[in-house]
Amino acid sequence: MNLYDVIIIGGGPAGLNAAVVLGRCRRKVLLFDTGKQRNRHSHGIHNYLTRDNILPRDFLHLSHREVRKYGVRLLHVEVSAAKKNEKGIFSVTDRKGVLYNSKKILIATGLTDTLPPLNGFEKFFGKSVFHCPYCDGWEVKDKQLGVYARNKNGFELALSLITWSRSVTYFSDGKKTLKPEEARILKQIGIPVITSEIQKLQGVGGKLKNVVLKNQDICPCEALFFVNGYSQQSHIVESLGCILDKKKVVVTNRFGQTNIAGVFVAGDASRDMHFVVVAGAEGAKAGVTINKEFQKEERNKS
Repeated sequence: MNLYDVIIIGGGPAGLNAAVVLGRCRRKVLLFDTGKQRNRHSHGIHNYLTRDNILPRDFLHLSHREVRKYGVRLLHVEVSAAKKNEKGIFSVTDRKGVLYNSKKILIATGLTDTLPPLNGFEKFFGKSVFHCPYCDGWEVKDKQLGVYARNKNGFELALSLITWSRSVTYFSDGKKTLKPEEARILKQIGIPVITSEIQKLQGVGGKLKNVVLKNQDICPCEALFFVNGYSQQSHIVESLGCILDKKKVVVTNRFGQTNIAGVFVAGDASRDMHFVVVAGAEGAKAGVTINKEFQKEERNKS
């Protein structure tokens, strides 16, 4: 049986940084990457010193060179199943039916955003439609900003956006997601709440210009931030028996350990601070903790 020390499922910043740490610890590592990173539509990575505005694909290209330097095996294929046997060995099956085995497993598959079914959304997503003001607020500062909150409450997001622009409009697209007190506060600070249903997003070349309502009203909007929920990108965490909290993220300790021995989770799949730099740091912490577990197990055998 070809046995890896660690199988990492997910090739975003968390999985890649863990792979670097474990590779440098001379561990035998296999990393699976489907190329479906959550930020793949982004115009650039931010809040990461020395990597400001780097395209996600360029970040991955640099990262892949590094992990391979330390002997990490990288496979661009989706994992379809994972289980743990009575001896504590993990068996991972890819979508082609190939089986791989490891002593420990790190899941860094991240989250996937629930995208609003708005006409024109895909043309602007990652260019002038975003979900995180900390990631993209600077690039649209002082512009006419909008909050899309049909299925979730966008009150906190609307308040947050005032940091970047005094021109903020709240769109609920036919729903009432605000509490009366929240609506009162938004009105008081000058954020209009538009409850009419949206017909489409309008603009040119990826640059949003207007939100067009079904009643034919046109609302100027140069950038739209949405709050519409998210889900785990992979079902593997649940199939292994990992506990999820009410936000649908995996419960771990500060080292990425889950309730299942030998199973670690790092990155967006386990935390709610969704920055590339934070995901990378969590991957590094998980990598160090995994290596320390190996060291302890090796001492106990000697």
